[in-house]
Amino acid sequence: MELEDGTILKESLVILQYLEDRFPEPRVSARDPKQRAIENMFTVMCSDFTNAGYYMVMNQDRSKQQNLRDKLLSIYANMDAFLVRHGEGQGPFLFEDFGWSEVVFTPMLMRFWFLDYYEGFALPEESRFARVRVWRDACLKHPDTQQTSKEEIVKLYYDYAKGAGNGSLLPRRTVSSFAFKPHWKSRPWPPAEKYDTGATDAELGLIE
Repeated sequence: MELEDGTILKESLVILQYLEDRFPEPRVSARDPKQRAIENMFTVMCSDFTNAGYYMVMNQDRSKQQNLRDKLLSIYANMDAFLVRHGEGQGPFLFEDFGWSEVVFTPMLMRFWFLDYYEGFALPEESRFARVRVWRDACLKHPDTQQTSKEEIVKLYYDYAKGAGNGSLLPRRTVSSFAFKPHWKSRPWPPAEKYDTGATDAELGLIE
């Protein structure tokens, strides 16, 4: 984020805190110090959660799939236990409303649609994931989180699923799946199979 004086802010949590400090109303983070501390404890878990998801989608070795899946599931289980222990009220969120924790995690929850598509990942129907599933689903359905769709995530992150991140090009490719043009809406859905073959620029609809 570039500020009016040219200062550049980096890292999503830094930007979120800046916006919270500069525009304190309506407040997103909890006003109560104890609740704020609980929020912060929960959001600390987002780093491991994010890393686990990205390691999983970028993995190109089938033999590592199960270990990476188990790692992500263990983090989900820890998040579930946290929500059970510290969650307040009768609603689906950590506290009464969609708040700081939800704002921090939801972009990752949405991005992990690439795991559903490219890795066939789904939370098992087990009691250890019951609370976090309700929380995740509520975050994804909240009116303020509808700017991005699964289709957009899946199409843009195809190269990540093939092991190429941050706009880097794969062999025999000339256009990144993160390219602004052609618009993602005009592109076909990429192949869900990521381990055996790779789609061409033309197959991905990246050549106008």
